[in-house]
Amino acid sequence: MFPSYAAMCNKEGKVFIAMDLLGLAPKPEHRCPIPVADDPDKIVIPKGRTPDAIVKNLTYIEEEDLVNNGSQSFAVFGGNQSWLQREENFNLKPSMKVHCGFLKNGGADLNPVDIEYVKRCRFLVASGIFDGYDVPHQPSNISIRSKKLFCFLMVVDEVSLKFIKENVTVRKDKDKGMWVGLWRLIPLKHQPYDEPRRNGKVPKILTHRLFPQAQYSIWIDGKMELIVDPLLILERYLWRDKHTYAIAQHKHHRSIYEEADANKRRKRYARPLIDLHMKIYYSEGMEPWSLKKNTISDVPEGAIIIREHTALNNLFNCLWFNEVNLFTPRDQLSFGYVVYRLKGLFKFFMFRNCEYYSLFILHPHTREHSSKVEWVKSLSEFKGSGSSMKESRGGFGLWTPYPKNLDSVTLPQVVRTSKAG
Repeated sequence: MFPSYAAMCNKEGKVFIAMDLLGLAPKPEHRCPIPVADDPDKIVIPKGRTPDAIVKNLTYIEEEDLVNNGSQSFAVFGGNQSWLQREENFNLKPSMKVHCGFLKNGGADLNPVDIEYVKRCRFLVASGIFDGYDVPHQPSNISIRSKKLFCFLMVVDEVSLKFIKENVTVRKDKDKGMWVGLWRLIPLKHQPYDEPRRNGKVPKILTHRLFPQAQYSIWIDGKMELIVDPLLILERYLWRDKHTYAIAQHKHHRSIYEEADANKRRKRYARPLIDLHMKIYYSEGMEPWSLKKNTISDVPEGAIIIREHTALNNLFNCLWFNEVNLFTPRDQLSFGYVVYRLKGLFKFFMFRNCEYYSLFILHPHTREHSSKVEWVKSLSEFKGSGSSMKESRGGFGLWTPYPKNLDSVTLPQVVRTSKAG
């Protein structure tokens, strides 16, 4: 008996997904209509906040012993989370205190004038440019209401700020705040990591820590030009169906192991360190995505994240960031793992990738990130004089003895479902 037409057309249903895996489903659309409301001025903003039901009180570890690298002691932004602490943090309780970046003297500081400015930001669109690989792209189709309601914050490092000043007009207001069109530039001083990609995860994942007054945020990557009013985005992806966290599905991959394979092929980080990262996850029970799972996919398109800053969402972001801090900076490998460890208690809306491509225009980077470890093929290359390639302030979980023996762990075979990605 053939599946019904409705079942075949439901792109979030298991019938469609199964047909897609067999190559029997229609080719996915690149762009598709977004069912947003017609008029930002008619959007009713919910009063108050979504109640915190599971985690009611969340606080952060902000000071602890310094790290000693054999020659000197220094503070690290992500802290010295032990394997035991990491394990305990996945057991949700009404009151929790966790690592969540921003340890004292660990870096990622804002200018006083920007600290004062962001205190007024309850609704924000946030983005970031690191390592000088982009200039800000101006949002379009933004209503007068949203221009008054939202802060548009572009977090930049010193290299990017210099690059932006050389390529576009930067104006200063009377308080010496810096602007490029709608975007308020927020310089992030004292970069916490050696890796520009890892530095970029600070404003992306820890938006609630960098801008603690915000109640709602829309994160977009620096290469993207927003073409839909942000108020319509919040209504569509959060308020309409009472979601508090929304993220797009990856266009090509559902399994983190396939995503890891793609990262290795595209030389996005050292291949043996990606393998080690995945071996730890596989040993901890993270199975490849399948129709048996309750999620549409384990791999998001992380270039857009739409959030209400509830205690549980903030905790999820902390745990997600801690994985990025401990292992590789490839955050798409860690998102589904944290979802798995929280055993279905973290609820989120993963929407179709074709809608993601209708929210933005994607611009090519002026250049790619640079990394010393991208071409490394074996762990032996990190020994001797090659030890200088190790990151000094991030990825400690890849070099700290793991409590279990990973020698017998064989990663699941990857069947490439797409030539792209």
